Amino acid sequence: MSAADRLNQTHDILSESVQAVENPFKVTVIGSGNWGTTISKVVAENAALRPHLFVKRVDMWVFEETVDGQKLTEIINTKHQNVKYLPNIDLPENLVANPDLVSAVKDADILVFNIPHQFLPRIVSQLQGNIKKDARAISCLKGFDVSKDGVKLLSTYVTEKLGITCGALSGANLAPEVAKENWSETTVAYELPKDFKGEGKDVDHAVLKALFHRPYFHVNVIDDVAGISVAGALKNVVALGCGFVEGLGWGNNASAAIQRVGLGEIIKFGQMFFPDSRVETYYQESAGVADLITTCSGGRNVRVATHMAKTGKSAEECEKELLNGQSAQVFTHVRRSTSGWPSAVRPMNSFCSRPFTRLSTRTLLWTLCQT
Repeated sequence: MSAADRLNQTHDILSESVQAVENPFKVTVIGSGNWGTTISKVVAENAALRPHLFVKRVDMWVFEETVDGQKLTEIINTKHQNVKYLPNIDLPENLVANPDLVSAVKDADILVFNIPHQFLPRIVSQLQGNIKKDARAISCLKGFDVSKDGVKLLSTYVTEKLGITCGALSGANLAPEVAKENWSETTVAYELPKDFKGEGKDVDHAVLKALFHRPYFHVNVIDDVAGISVAGALKNVVALGCGFVEGLGWGNNASAAIQRVGLGEIIKFGQMFFPDSRVETYYQESAGVADLITTCSGGRNVRVATHMAKTGKSAEECEKELLNGQSAQVFTHVRRSTSGWPSAVRPMNSFCSRPFTRLSTRTLLWTLCQT
């Protein structure tokens, strides 16, 4: 089904004929930032709506913090709002904030990872030996695991460290808009594992659609995990360029040129490191060009890069001033990854290097626009 066909649909296309499973799946969301809380809201709504598929209670692991003298988990569980990261959004009562990671994942059949990617190794190490051996996972993380051995998808990292199958969710999804139930769409990618138990007994595409699809949040499920993961990770790098353009006052035409160059580099990168990824994913799915456009139109990475260009301040300084304790994760990601990128991906390397060098933003953008 094409993206245009999905956009023309105005009703919930999820058929209620999805078979009941032998044992409803217990779902845990790991992470409680603005996007983590938003996805938790979506999942909890569907868990309450579909008891033939999911356990009603959904645990959301929360890194415990104190807000106005009260524990954040207590606020979420009593006021049913995440007042720090997603204020003024009501959360389902069946969503339970849990500060104990091991307790939160106990007996969970589906784990939804939604944390800053730099914390993944620490979280995974705590999960080892504490999850069901046949659990399944979906990663909402953006980034790569980069080491001397090369570039690896974060879903692959989860699979290798925990021994469970992991897919990915990515799309043109600004968290506040999804949380407010403004219409949007996303892409979920998942490959059925070799030990798939069969329909009605295991997680498959129909189950994942039932878990994430809402009337305001339309889901397309595919199997190109690499494609949507690459697009989701590298869109933020392109957003830096658009933020620099905005900060310099160059206008929308220049921003469009940056996005054109960036999309080409994303596809080139995907084909170079993950040749099994499908080119059509980048321009047909919400996780591809749609997400790129949305991210380059706003969001934390654009805001930080714009402020950098206007003030000459460092990325760290701008994050502290603008993001209320959150991070523009692209900066952490590129610090780790750019040393391993080939010179063939020249514009993207330049974007990534800019925050950590004395390279003039104006000179960089002028050079890129000559490509």
